Amino acid sequence: MDRQMLGLLAPLLQKDIGWNQVQYAQTVMVFTVAYAVGLAIFGRIADRFSTKAVYGSAMAMWSLAAMLHAVASSVPGFAAVRGLLGFGEAANFPVAIRTTATWFPKKERALATGLWNMGATIGGIVAPAFVPIAAVMWGWRATFIAGGATGFIWLAVWLFVYRQPAQHPSVSKSELDYINSDRDEAVEQSVSWLSVLKYRETWAFIVGKLLTDPVWWFYLFWLPKWLNESRHIDIRNLGLPLIAIYTMASVGSVAGGWLSSHLMARYNKPNFARKISMGICAVCVVPIATLSHFQSLWYAVFAVGLAAAAHQGWSANLVTLVGDVFPRRLVGTVVGICGVAGMVGSFFYSGVIGETLQRTGQYWALFAVGASAYLVALGIIHLLMPRMAPVKLRD
Repeated sequence: MDRQMLGLLAPLLQKDIGWNQVQYAQTVMVFTVAYAVGLAIFGRIADRFSTKAVYGSAMAMWSLAAMLHAVASSVPGFAAVRGLLGFGEAANFPVAIRTTATWFPKKERALATGLWNMGATIGGIVAPAFVPIAAVMWGWRATFIAGGATGFIWLAVWLFVYRQPAQHPSVSKSELDYINSDRDEAVEQSVSWLSVLKYRETWAFIVGKLLTDPVWWFYLFWLPKWLNESRHIDIRNLGLPLIAIYTMASVGSVAGGWLSSHLMARYNKPNFARKISMGICAVCVVPIATLSHFQSLWYAVFAVGLAAAAHQGWSANLVTLVGDVFPRRLVGTVVGICGVAGMVGSFFYSGVIGETLQRTGQYWALFAVGASAYLVALGIIHLLMPRMAPVKLRD
Protein backbone atom coordinates (compact mmCIF):
# COMPACT_ATOMS: atom_id res chain seq x y z
CA MET A 1 0.00 0.00 0.00
CA ASP A 2 2.85 2.42 0.84
CA ARG A 3 4.51 2.03 -2.56
CA GLN A 4 1.14 2.15 -4.36
CA MET A 5 0.32 5.57 -2.95
CA LEU A 6 2.86 7.44 -5.09
CA GLY A 7 1.32 6.21 -8.32
CA LEU A 8 -2.20 7.01 -7.13
CA LEU A 9 -1.26 10.52 -6.05
CA ALA A 10 0.98 11.19 -9.07
CA PRO A 11 -1.60 13.32 -10.94
CA LEU A 12 -1.96 15.61 -7.89
CA LEU A 13 1.75 15.64 -7.13
CA GLN A 14 2.59 16.45 -10.74
CA LYS A 15 0.56 19.66 -10.37
CA ASP A 16 1.85 20.58 -6.90
CA ILE A 17 5.50 19.56 -7.27
CA GLY A 18 5.73 20.26 -11.00
CA TRP A 19 7.71 17.21 -12.10
CA ASN A 20 7.72 15.92 -15.66
CA GLN A 21 7.73 12.31 -16.91
CA VAL A 22 11.51 11.98 -16.63
CA GLN A 23 11.64 13.44 -13.11
CA TYR A 24 8.87 11.11 -11.97
CA ALA A 25 10.80 8.19 -13.45
CA GLN A 26 13.96 9.36 -11.68
CA THR A 27 12.10 9.35 -8.35
CA VAL A 28 11.05 5.78 -9.05
CA MET A 29 14.65 4.94 -9.98
CA VAL A 30 15.91 6.18 -6.60
CA PHE A 31 13.40 3.84 -4.96
CA THR A 32 14.63 0.90 -7.03
CA VAL A 33 18.30 1.56 -6.25
CA ALA A 34 17.59 1.77 -2.52
CA TYR A 35 15.45 -1.35 -2.75
CA ALA A 36 18.25 -3.22 -4.51
CA VAL A 37 20.78 -2.19 -1.86
CA GLY A 38 18.33 -3.21 0.85
CA LEU A 39 17.77 -6.62 -0.74
CA ALA A 40 21.50 -7.31 -0.82
CA ILE A 41 21.82 -6.38 2.85
CA PHE A 42 18.61 -7.86 4.23
CA GLY A 43 19.01 -11.06 2.20
CA ARG A 44 22.23 -11.74 4.07
CA ILE A 45 20.92 -10.54 7.42
CA ALA A 46 17.84 -12.75 7.10
CA ASP A 47 20.08 -15.84 7.08
CA ARG A 48 22.10 -14.76 10.12
CA PHE A 49 19.82 -12.97 12.58
CA SER A 50 16.40 -13.27 14.17
CA THR A 51 13.58 -13.16 11.64
CA LYS A 52 11.39 -11.40 14.16
CA ALA A 53 13.90 -8.62 14.84
CA VAL A 54 14.92 -8.09 11.21
CA TYR A 55 11.35 -7.91 9.93
CA GLY A 56 10.25 -5.68 12.80
CA SER A 57 13.11 -3.21 12.34
CA ALA A 58 12.52 -2.98 8.61
CA MET A 59 8.79 -2.43 9.06
CA ALA A 60 9.42 0.43 11.50
CA MET A 61 11.82 2.01 9.01
CA TRP A 62 9.55 1.88 5.99
CA SER A 63 6.45 2.99 7.92
CA LEU A 64 8.32 6.06 9.15
CA ALA A 65 9.58 6.72 5.62
CA ALA A 66 6.02 6.53 4.28
CA MET A 67 4.91 9.18 6.78
CA LEU A 68 7.87 11.43 5.90
CA HIS A 69 6.45 11.88 2.38
CA ALA A 70 4.15 14.43 3.99
CA VAL A 71 7.03 16.86 4.59
CA ALA A 72 8.57 16.54 1.10
CA SER A 73 7.97 19.54 -1.15
CA SER A 74 10.39 19.05 -4.06
CA VAL A 75 11.56 16.36 -6.45
CA PRO A 76 14.82 15.76 -4.47
CA GLY A 77 12.80 15.60 -1.25
CA PHE A 78 10.49 12.95 -2.66
CA ALA A 79 13.45 11.04 -4.04
CA ALA A 80 15.07 10.98 -0.58
CA VAL A 81 12.03 9.62 1.26
CA ARG A 82 11.32 7.15 -1.55
CA GLY A 83 14.86 5.88 -1.15
CA LEU A 84 14.36 5.30 2.58
CA LEU A 85 11.04 3.59 1.89
CA GLY A 86 12.60 1.32 -0.73
CA PHE A 87 15.48 0.33 1.55
CA GLY A 88 13.13 -0.67 4.37
CA GLU A 89 10.63 -2.48 2.15
CA ALA A 90 13.44 -4.57 0.68
CA ALA A 91 13.46 -6.78 3.77
CA ASN A 92 10.02 -8.14 2.96
CA PHE A 93 10.79 -10.80 0.35
CA PRO A 94 13.98 -12.39 1.71
CA VAL A 95 12.62 -12.50 5.26
CA ALA A 96 9.20 -13.73 4.17
CA ILE A 97 10.71 -16.48 2.01
CA ARG A 98 12.97 -17.51 4.89
CA THR A 99 9.93 -17.59 7.19
CA THR A 100 8.02 -19.72 4.68
CA ALA A 101 10.91 -22.18 4.43
CA THR A 102 10.97 -22.33 8.24
CA TRP A 103 7.25 -22.92 8.72
CA PHE A 104 6.21 -25.09 5.74
CA PRO A 105 7.36 -28.32 4.04
CA LYS A 106 8.24 -28.03 0.34
CA LYS A 107 4.90 -29.29 -0.98
CA GLU A 108 3.02 -26.46 0.76
CA ARG A 109 5.41 -23.56 0.19
CA ALA A 110 4.05 -22.36 -3.16
CA LEU A 111 0.53 -22.01 -1.74
CA ALA A 112 1.85 -20.38 1.43
CA THR A 113 3.93 -17.96 -0.65
CA GLY A 114 0.91 -17.19 -2.82
CA LEU A 115 -1.14 -16.38 0.27
CA TRP A 116 1.32 -13.93 1.84
CA ASN A 117 2.24 -12.54 -1.58
CA MET A 118 -1.44 -11.73 -1.94
CA GLY A 119 -0.92 -9.12 0.77
CA ALA A 120 0.74 -6.83 -1.78
CA THR A 121 -2.29 -7.05 -4.03
CA ILE A 122 -4.69 -6.56 -1.13
CA GLY A 123 -2.82 -3.33 -0.54
CA GLY A 124 -3.40 -2.62 -4.21
CA ILE A 125 -7.14 -3.07 -3.61
CA VAL A 126 -7.32 -1.04 -0.42
CA ALA A 127 -5.16 1.83 -1.68
CA PRO A 128 -7.39 2.82 -4.66
CA ALA A 129 -10.43 2.70 -2.41
CA PHE A 130 -8.84 4.82 0.34
CA VAL A 131 -6.18 7.07 -1.18
CA PRO A 132 -8.17 9.10 -3.77
CA ILE A 133 -10.97 9.83 -1.28
CA ALA A 134 -8.51 10.73 1.48
CA ALA A 135 -6.51 12.94 -0.88
CA VAL A 136 -9.61 14.86 -1.98
CA MET A 137 -10.89 15.25 1.60
CA TRP A 138 -7.68 15.86 3.57
CA GLY A 139 -4.94 16.48 1.01
CA TRP A 140 -2.07 14.29 -0.09
CA ARG A 141 0.17 15.07 2.91
CA ALA A 142 -2.32 13.75 5.47
CA THR A 143 -2.92 10.75 3.23
CA PHE A 144 0.75 9.77 3.38
CA ILE A 145 0.74 10.09 7.18
CA ALA A 146 -2.31 7.87 7.53
CA GLY A 147 -0.87 5.26 5.18
CA GLY A 148 2.44 5.06 7.02
CA ALA A 149 0.73 4.84 10.41
CA THR A 150 -0.93 1.54 9.46
CA GLY A 151 2.51 -0.07 9.30
CA PHE A 152 3.06 0.54 13.00
CA ILE A 153 -0.20 -1.29 13.76
CA TRP A 154 1.09 -4.32 11.82
CA LEU A 155 4.42 -4.06 13.63
CA ALA A 156 2.75 -4.37 17.03
CA VAL A 157 0.89 -7.50 15.91
CA TRP A 158 4.06 -9.05 14.43
CA LEU A 159 6.12 -8.53 17.58
CA PHE A 160 3.36 -10.01 19.73
CA VAL A 161 2.46 -13.03 17.59
CA TYR A 162 5.51 -14.38 15.71
CA ARG A 163 7.52 -17.33 17.06
CA GLN A 164 9.73 -20.05 15.53
CA PRO A 165 7.81 -23.34 15.08
CA ALA A 166 9.74 -25.10 17.84
CA GLN A 167 8.97 -22.24 20.24
CA HIS A 168 5.34 -21.69 19.31
CA PRO A 169 2.91 -22.88 22.01
CA SER A 170 0.29 -23.93 19.45
CA VAL A 171 2.59 -26.25 17.46
CA SER A 172 2.44 -29.89 18.58
CA LYS A 173 5.28 -32.38 18.17
CA SER A 174 3.51 -34.08 15.27
CA GLU A 175 3.03 -30.73 13.53
CA LEU A 176 6.67 -29.85 14.09
CA ASP A 177 7.73 -33.20 12.62
CA TYR A 178 5.51 -32.52 9.60
CA ILE A 179 7.03 -29.06 9.09
CA ASN A 180 10.52 -30.59 9.19
CA SER A 181 9.59 -33.72 7.21
CA ASP A 182 11.45 -32.90 3.97
CA ARG A 183 14.09 -30.52 5.25
CA ASP A 184 17.74 -31.05 4.41
CA GLU A 185 19.89 -29.92 7.32
CA ALA A 186 23.11 -31.58 6.15
CA VAL A 187 24.77 -28.40 4.89
CA GLU A 188 25.67 -25.87 7.55
CA GLN A 189 28.86 -24.27 6.25
CA SER A 190 28.95 -20.58 5.49
CA VAL A 191 28.71 -19.70 1.79
CA SER A 192 29.66 -16.31 0.34
CA TRP A 193 27.65 -14.39 -2.23
CA LEU A 194 30.31 -15.04 -4.85
CA SER A 195 30.15 -18.76 -4.11
CA VAL A 196 26.37 -18.77 -4.58
CA LEU A 197 26.83 -17.11 -7.99
CA LYS A 198 28.77 -20.18 -9.19
CA TYR A 199 25.55 -22.18 -9.44
CA ARG A 200 23.43 -22.23 -12.59
CA GLU A 201 20.32 -22.34 -10.41
CA THR A 202 21.18 -18.93 -8.96
CA TRP A 203 21.45 -17.48 -12.45
CA ALA A 204 18.14 -19.03 -13.43
CA PHE A 205 16.46 -17.13 -10.61
CA ILE A 206 18.43 -13.97 -11.39
CA VAL A 207 17.18 -14.00 -15.00
CA GLY A 208 13.61 -14.67 -13.87
CA LYS A 209 13.62 -11.64 -11.60
CA LEU A 210 15.66 -9.41 -13.93
CA LEU A 211 13.18 -9.78 -16.79
CA THR A 212 9.85 -9.83 -14.96
CA ASP A 213 10.13 -7.63 -11.86
CA PRO A 214 10.31 -4.44 -13.99
CA VAL A 215 6.88 -5.26 -15.41
CA TRP A 216 5.32 -5.38 -11.95
CA TRP A 217 6.94 -2.09 -10.92
CA PHE A 218 5.62 -0.57 -14.13
CA TYR A 219 2.10 -1.57 -13.05
CA LEU A 220 2.58 -0.19 -9.54
CA PHE A 221 3.97 3.20 -10.47
CA TRP A 222 2.47 3.91 -13.90
CA LEU A 223 -0.97 2.27 -14.05
CA PRO A 224 -2.76 5.21 -12.42
CA LYS A 225 -0.91 7.64 -14.72
CA TRP A 226 -1.75 5.48 -17.74
CA LEU A 227 -5.44 5.42 -16.83
CA ASN A 228 -5.35 9.16 -16.25
CA GLU A 229 -3.46 10.04 -19.44
CA SER A 230 -4.65 7.38 -21.91
CA ARG A 231 -8.16 6.62 -20.66
CA HIS A 232 -8.82 10.08 -19.18
CA ILE A 233 -9.80 8.80 -15.73
CA ASP A 234 -9.33 11.46 -13.03
CA ILE A 235 -8.17 10.68 -9.49
CA ARG A 236 -11.74 10.54 -8.13
CA ASN A 237 -12.62 7.71 -10.51
CA LEU A 238 -9.41 5.67 -10.40
CA GLY A 239 -10.66 3.51 -7.55
CA LEU A 240 -12.95 1.04 -9.32
CA PRO A 241 -10.65 0.13 -12.26
CA LEU A 242 -7.63 -0.31 -9.97
CA ILE A 243 -9.62 -2.27 -7.39
CA ALA A 244 -10.73 -4.63 -10.17
CA ILE A 245 -7.14 -5.05 -11.41
CA TYR A 246 -5.66 -5.77 -7.99
CA THR A 247 -8.54 -8.04 -7.00
CA MET A 248 -7.65 -10.17 -10.02
CA ALA A 249 -4.00 -9.99 -8.98
CA SER A 250 -4.90 -11.28 -5.50
CA VAL A 251 -6.76 -14.21 -6.99
CA GLY A 252 -3.80 -14.92 -9.28
CA SER A 253 -1.37 -15.01 -6.38
CA VAL A 254 -3.34 -17.70 -4.59
CA ALA A 255 -4.33 -19.55 -7.77
CA GLY A 256 -0.74 -19.76 -9.00
CA GLY A 257 0.42 -21.10 -5.67
CA TRP A 258 -2.54 -23.48 -5.40
CA LEU A 259 -2.01 -24.90 -8.90
CA SER A 260 1.65 -25.60 -8.24
CA SER A 261 0.94 -27.18 -4.84
CA HIS A 262 -1.89 -29.25 -6.36
CA LEU A 263 0.38 -30.57 -9.11
CA MET A 264 3.07 -31.30 -6.52
CA ALA A 265 0.64 -33.25 -4.36
CA ARG A 266 -0.67 -35.22 -7.35
CA TYR A 267 2.54 -35.99 -9.23
CA ASN A 268 5.30 -35.27 -6.68
CA LYS A 269 7.42 -33.72 -9.46
CA PRO A 270 8.56 -30.23 -8.43
CA ASN A 271 10.12 -29.44 -11.82
CA PHE A 272 6.89 -30.27 -13.64
CA ALA A 273 4.63 -28.55 -11.11
CA ARG A 274 6.51 -25.27 -10.91
CA LYS A 275 7.30 -24.87 -14.62
CA ILE A 276 3.83 -25.79 -15.88
CA SER A 277 2.34 -23.28 -13.45
CA MET A 278 4.82 -20.60 -14.54
CA GLY A 279 4.17 -21.38 -18.20
CA ILE A 280 0.43 -20.84 -17.78
CA CYS A 281 1.14 -17.54 -16.05
CA ALA A 282 3.50 -16.46 -18.84
CA VAL A 283 0.83 -17.06 -21.50
CA CYS A 284 -1.79 -15.12 -19.52
CA VAL A 285 0.34 -11.95 -19.72
CA VAL A 286 0.37 -11.84 -23.53
CA PRO A 287 -3.00 -10.02 -24.06
CA ILE A 288 -1.58 -6.73 -22.72
CA ALA A 289 0.23 -6.40 -26.06
CA THR A 290 -3.18 -5.68 -27.66
CA LEU A 291 -4.14 -2.72 -25.44
CA SER A 292 -3.37 -0.09 -28.07
CA HIS A 293 -5.92 -1.71 -30.42
CA PHE A 294 -8.88 -1.40 -28.05
CA GLN A 295 -10.17 1.80 -26.44
CA SER A 296 -12.61 0.08 -24.08
CA LEU A 297 -11.73 0.87 -20.47
CA TRP A 298 -12.99 -2.47 -19.20
CA TYR A 299 -11.12 -4.49 -21.80
CA ALA A 300 -8.00 -2.70 -20.60
CA VAL A 301 -8.89 -3.43 -16.98
CA PHE A 302 -9.43 -7.12 -17.78
CA ALA A 303 -6.20 -7.50 -19.78
CA VAL A 304 -4.04 -5.70 -17.21
CA GLY A 305 -5.81 -7.49 -14.34
CA LEU A 306 -5.13 -10.85 -15.97
CA ALA A 307 -1.48 -9.89 -16.49
CA ALA A 308 -1.17 -8.72 -12.88
CA ALA A 309 -2.75 -11.97 -11.68
CA ALA A 310 -0.34 -13.94 -13.84
CA HIS A 311 2.63 -12.00 -12.47
CA GLN A 312 1.64 -12.78 -8.90
CA GLY A 313 1.20 -16.47 -9.69
CA TRP A 314 4.57 -16.43 -11.49
CA SER A 315 6.24 -14.67 -8.58
CA ALA A 316 4.83 -17.09 -6.01
CA ASN A 317 6.29 -20.03 -7.93
CA LEU A 318 9.62 -18.38 -8.79
CA VAL A 319 10.50 -17.47 -5.21
CA THR A 320 9.26 -20.85 -3.99
CA LEU A 321 11.74 -22.51 -6.34
CA VAL A 322 14.57 -20.99 -4.32
CA GLY A 323 13.41 -22.80 -1.20
CA ASP A 324 13.01 -26.01 -3.21
CA VAL A 325 16.57 -26.21 -4.51
CA PHE A 326 18.73 -24.34 -1.98
CA PRO A 327 19.34 -25.27 1.68
CA ARG A 328 17.08 -23.33 4.01
CA ARG A 329 19.90 -21.31 5.56
CA LEU A 330 20.82 -19.89 2.12
CA VAL A 331 17.31 -19.01 1.00
CA GLY A 332 17.42 -15.41 2.23
CA THR A 333 20.80 -14.82 0.59
CA VAL A 334 19.71 -16.20 -2.79
CA VAL A 335 16.38 -14.35 -2.72
CA GLY A 336 18.26 -11.17 -1.85
CA ILE A 337 20.68 -11.58 -4.76
CA CYS A 338 17.86 -12.31 -7.18
CA GLY A 339 15.84 -9.42 -5.82
CA VAL A 340 18.78 -7.11 -6.51
CA ALA A 341 18.76 -8.37 -10.10
CA GLY A 342 15.06 -7.59 -10.34
CA MET A 343 15.61 -4.08 -9.06
CA VAL A 344 18.54 -3.51 -11.43
CA GLY A 345 16.19 -4.38 -14.28
CA SER A 346 13.52 -2.12 -12.78
CA PHE A 347 15.99 0.75 -12.45
CA PHE A 348 16.95 0.71 -16.11
CA TYR A 349 13.41 0.03 -17.30
CA SER A 350 12.11 2.98 -15.25
CA GLY A 351 14.56 5.20 -17.11
CA VAL A 352 13.35 3.79 -20.42
CA ILE A 353 9.73 4.38 -19.39
CA GLY A 354 10.38 8.00 -18.46
CA GLU A 355 12.24 8.78 -21.68
CA THR A 356 9.67 6.94 -23.81
CA LEU A 357 6.74 8.80 -22.29
CA GLN A 358 8.51 12.17 -22.35
CA ARG A 359 9.35 11.76 -26.06
CA THR A 360 6.26 9.95 -27.40
CA GLY A 361 3.55 10.01 -24.74
CA GLN A 362 2.68 6.45 -25.83
CA TYR A 363 2.49 3.33 -23.66
CA TRP A 364 2.01 0.60 -26.29
CA ALA A 365 5.70 -0.36 -26.58
CA LEU A 366 5.98 -0.63 -22.79
CA PHE A 367 3.07 -3.06 -22.63
CA ALA A 368 4.51 -5.05 -25.54
CA VAL A 369 7.76 -5.56 -23.62
CA GLY A 370 5.80 -6.75 -20.61
CA ALA A 371 3.80 -9.18 -22.73
CA SER A 372 6.90 -11.05 -23.90
CA ALA A 373 9.10 -10.87 -20.80
CA TYR A 374 7.71 -13.91 -18.99
CA LEU A 375 7.93 -16.35 -21.90
CA VAL A 376 11.52 -15.29 -22.55
CA ALA A 377 12.36 -15.63 -18.86
CA LEU A 378 10.80 -19.10 -18.61
CA GLY A 379 12.76 -20.31 -21.63
CA ILE A 380 16.04 -19.14 -20.12
CA ILE A 381 15.17 -20.61 -16.70
CA HIS A 382 14.53 -23.99 -18.31
CA LEU A 383 17.82 -23.85 -20.23
CA LEU A 384 19.76 -23.04 -17.07
CA MET A 385 17.83 -25.41 -14.83
CA PRO A 386 16.32 -28.25 -16.91
CA ARG A 387 16.08 -30.44 -13.82
CA MET A 388 15.07 -28.90 -10.53
CA ALA A 389 17.35 -30.95 -8.28
CA PRO A 390 18.49 -29.76 -4.84
CA VAL A 391 21.78 -27.89 -5.07
CA LYS A 392 24.82 -29.75 -3.75
CA LEU A 393 27.17 -27.11 -2.42
CA ARG A 394 30.77 -27.35 -3.59
CA ASP A 395 33.79 -26.51 -1.48
